[in-house]
Amino acid sequence: MPHKIDRDTRLCISLSGRPSNIGTRFHNHLYDALSLNYVYKAFTTGDLPGAITGIRALNIRGCGVSMPFKEACIPFLDDLDPSAAGLQSVNTIVNDTGAGGGEDGGSRLRGYNTDYLAVRTLLDRHDVSPGLPFALRGSGGMARAVLCALRDSGFTNGTLIARNEATGRRLADEYSLPWQPDTAGIAEGSLLVNVTPLGMAGGPEAGTLAFEPALVATAAQVFDVVAMPAETPLIRAAREAGKPVITGAEVIALQALEQFVLYTGVRPTDEQVAAAAAYSQA
Repeated sequence: MPHKIDRDTRLCISLSGRPSNIGTRFHNHLYDALSLNYVYKAFTTGDLPGAITGIRALNIRGCGVSMPFKEACIPFLDDLDPSAAGLQSVNTIVNDTGAGGGEDGGSRLRGYNTDYLAVRTLLDRHDVSPGLPFALRGSGGMARAVLCALRDSGFTNGTLIARNEATGRRLADEYSLPWQPDTAGIAEGSLLVNVTPLGMAGGPEAGTLAFEPALVATAAQVFDVVAMPAETPLIRAAREAGKPVITGAEVIALQALEQFVLYTGVRPTDEQVAAAAAYSQA
């Protein structure tokens, strides 16, 4: 039975350009399953500095961070965990009230990146060969996390695709990769990775494939980090072509698990996590 909210209930939130119910349902399901006095609520904002100030002022325990705030939030935090410092991208903020050193002297906002850990785990879990060439589409904070995970997993032969030349070239240069504005010339047998909003429900390009059907048909494997819906146009096309896939739903469940542990100090069982992940996608 869901617990009743009272004055001692700890609040965790998320900030996203397009909030979904996935994280909200995942975290609240586990709070109830483990009888933890927490509640989770998703938000968007047009005032990021004000939202971060609110985390301090209202003693909000933690905050998940999604596009387009993963890099923009950094100047408003007190410090970064190594998982976020190396990437300069944050997907999790933890408020350690009473730790001192924060702007208000009583709280300290520390940024983490659990996306990186989730991607590395999934590459290993799906036995993706680092010998594959890869084509990654995207140039934002999540793209940086995925590129770092690919590099640290042994992938060296890749191409970065981004419509924004400035951010695309900058990220490609950072990882010593070629940049191109489209998918022309991508090698057959590649690992195709989408780290853009293409195919995201509710967006202006919800029905758009990040990679053309002919390219999907020749791919070795397809990885789409978009989690809403779990069966994106790209994932559906890959399944129809008989290609192995990694879905955004898998990414969001793993990264949300690590967020949950950071917020509560409690690590659920594999069975509890599986139940929460299924509930979040229902």
